[in-house]
Amino acid sequence: MNSVANPLVCPPPAELHEPVLPGPLLVVEDDALTQRRLCAILTGLGYHEEALQFAGSIAAAEALLADQPFAMVLADVGLPDGNGIDLIRALHGRDPALPILVISAWSTEQIIVTALQAGATGYLLKERDDIEIALSIRSALRGGAPIDPFVARRILDMAGAGPATRSGGVAPPAPLSSSLSPREIEILALVGKGLTNREISDVLTLSRLTVECHIKNIYKKLAVNSRTQAVYEARTNGWLP
Repeated sequence: MNSVANPLVCPPPAELHEPVLPGPLLVVEDDALTQRRLCAILTGLGYHEEALQFAGSIAAAEALLADQPFAMVLADVGLPDGNGIDLIRALHGRDPALPILVISAWSTEQIIVTALQAGATGYLLKERDDIEIALSIRSALRGGAPIDPFVARRILDMAGAGPATRSGGVAPPAPLSSSLSPREIEILALVGKGLTNREISDVLTLSRLTVECHIKNIYKKLAVNSRTQAVYEARTNGWLP
């Protein structure tokens, strides 16, 4: 996949839901499935294909940013050639008013807080349904600062942390595998029963693409590369019977 040129053929946009849709938008995401999912969400909001650019790496994003300005950036923090937070910091330094919305599977306190401190406008988790992500993007376009409920809870937990943290110590972030969401555990349970992605999408009333994105995020969090390994890790950790 060419990560500099727009690699996607997006579906036709829906009727505009907003009087004016600021553009163009840059999506910095290396996973092809997630690119397609975000493309569908953005065209559902009314964006045309020519208003969307996709970069699969920091280098590709920098090349696009050098060529034209963008009205908003959607970025992951885990990229193949570096940490997306460094890109966020650089973008915020150039233009503090630029909306930068993180959409990522990473949910540890350290990463969340660092991204927000670097200049991210908001932080969403990829596990959210398409409608939730669309609403958050719309909020960011209107000048809001959407924060995923799970992320907000983690930040509040940090604010009310134990004595060691309040006295100046830094609580170590929880292992990434411990942050599987209820939806991800629900999908893993269905995987453990032998259901296919299509069958899971029918049971949960989700699109097949959304289910595939959830499963890919589960693999990343558990550091596995197969359904069997994912179910084994979940049972070993007591998340599944």
